[in-house]
Amino acid sequence: MEAFNHRVNTYIDSWMGPRDPRVRGWLLLDNYIPTFAFTVMYLLVVWMGPKYMKNRQPYSCRALLVPYNLGLTLLSLYMFYEVGFSCVNDSLLISPQMINVLWWYYFSKLIEFMDTFFFILRKNNHQITFLHVYHHATMLNIWWFVMNWVPCGHSYFGATFNSFIHVLMYSYYGLSAVPALRPYLWWKKYITQGQLVQFVLTMFQTSCAVVWPCGFPMGWLYFQITYMITLILLFTNFYIKTYKRHAGSRKTDYSNGSINGHTNGVASNEKVKYRKPRAD
Repeated sequence: MEAFNHRVNTYIDSWMGPRDPRVRGWLLLDNYIPTFAFTVMYLLVVWMGPKYMKNRQPYSCRALLVPYNLGLTLLSLYMFYEVGFSCVNDSLLISPQMINVLWWYYFSKLIEFMDTFFFILRKNNHQITFLHVYHHATMLNIWWFVMNWVPCGHSYFGATFNSFIHVLMYSYYGLSAVPALRPYLWWKKYITQGQLVQFVLTMFQTSCAVVWPCGFPMGWLYFQITYMITLILLFTNFYIKTYKRHAGSRKTDYSNGSINGHTNGVASNEKVKYRKPRAD
């Protein structure tokens, strides 16, 4: 196995070039195989999980959803604060503290696989969309490469915005797991809008680095622009299908409401009495 890991790493290094020595020896970063294996296992669970649960009763998971979403809310808040309020003096220089926070950002993408596992256990299979699986599976792998080659400069920009959006998103999930609070959670629609704004701003910022080069590798910039385009298209399609086509309906569906394919903490067989949200 060690020889196989060495061959894989040698091939990747010959293709990508020298790695950033500052992350050498960090958990999960020296070898690509663990990250790739986690992704393969994730996709296998996505494929086999619904089949396993087909003739079984859904699990509520409420006791797990609240601490899970609270934990991700606090982690996202920590990452947003540390990265968003740090000083970046050069496009290729970044403090060791920020690199450490970016590692947590990478690791959080592994934790977020649990989003999908909760769908499966609760039999919310309609929320396991292509967008959902694509976004989760790709982000972990992309950030393995980012951490090994460009944990600096422009890499912080998208992570900052995404962490802020996840503060709003996972706080929504956690609060919606409390039945008495669900009718007052008014910001679900705006989370998807915020995600689209995030992708557009990230693409704009990346495009500026292409037009006015600052030393950041061009290949990474072109890749990020391409990836942002795919997310903008997929999230726009989700937004139109979810909100625009049902704009005439005044009642919020808490039983299967989702944000880009995410659960809101309510099991599919739970019914909630609707109350008009507060103006504030």
